[in-house]
Amino acid sequence: MIEVALELFSHRSPDEVSIDEIAAAAGISRPLVYHYFPGKLSLYEAALQRAAQELAERFEEPQEGPLGARLLRVMSRFFDFVDEHGPGFSALMRGGPAVGSSTTNALIDSVRQAAYVQILAHLRVPAPSARLDLVVRTWVSLAESTALIWLDGRRIPREELQTQLVHDFAALAAVSAAHDAEMAVLLRRILADEPADGPFAELVGRLVTLAPAGSVRTVQPTADR
Repeated sequence: MIEVALELFSHRSPDEVSIDEIAAAAGISRPLVYHYFPGKLSLYEAALQRAAQELAERFEEPQEGPLGARLLRVMSRFFDFVDEHGPGFSALMRGGPAVGSSTTNALIDSVRQAAYVQILAHLRVPAPSARLDLVVRTWVSLAESTALIWLDGRRIPREELQTQLVHDFAALAAVSAAHDAEMAVLLRRILADEPADGPFAELVGRLVTLAPAGSVRTVQPTADR
């Protein structure tokens, strides 16, 4: 019943889906729906709760090995969920504001927070700086929005997007490191553990091939006068 409700809610506003329609789609009676749920909103929230719990679990990963490989496995499981439960994912990430329920909004925030906490654990940073906080939260939002856009036609192979999102994390961290000494130290520590065939090294190789021959050079700092 919850799965059926989530499927219906994902395609139309909950206000447009009736209890009778949910009951018919689930092959049960209307009174049975009310036996378990006092109203449509409670059923909607139960469906989103299930989706949120499962999605948050996709970000759990043993803290062993290079960070790039770990993030790639996380993204693979994340897109497994998106691919298998596209309507549920869309309903979870887009449904809260439509319903206007603080509960559904809290569910969405719980998934984002779970991902945020997991990434910080992998970075071994219990108290992130303002810049690292921005990097991680931006990346989590990017993964979410990328998946939602991908669902609209699946025009890019998901394996490419999984790798691209891992590259996006490295790029965000690198840009921040260029402006902040603490982030630079963290980035050096991450890269020191990366193998030559890892996703972060692959990103560097791809960027180098894009630069015209002879365009990459070391800029010498101007001496103080």
